[in-house]
Amino acid sequence: MNLRRKHQEDAEVSTESLNDIMFFLLLFFLIISTLANPNVIKLMLPKSANNEQLAKQQVNLAVTKDKQYSINKRPVPFDQLEAAITAEVAGLDQPTVVLNFDRELSVQDLVDVMQIGTKIKVKMVLATQKQS
Repeated sequence: MNLRRKHQEDAEVSTESLNDIMFFLLLFFLIISTLANPNVIKLMLPKSANNEQLAKQQVNLAVTKDKQYSINKRPVPFDQLEAAITAEVAGLDQPTVVLNFDRELSVQDLVDVMQIGTKIKVKMVLATQKQS
């Protein structure tokens, strides 16, 4: 006596709602990724063999490849850069200005900013990326 069924049913996976789920996941991750670092200035830093971290009080000066200056993520025109650095380091004990220069800028641009630091007698350090 043969008790087996002649017609076996195959298991099915319903994929109708997967498109909606994937769309919502994509939308969620895009929104979260923009909220993670909203005030980051993207720069291509030069590379160096050793990377040293500073533990002192520091002021960050970033210069993009189109020569837009910003101190602690606040845009500053070049002609007001000296006054802005002086205002930022006022009251700090042993202030250090960390220069985040784009690697496509010329050496003269770096020298111009470092002359301002020498004039107001503040220590300046050039930020680099670790070589990989």
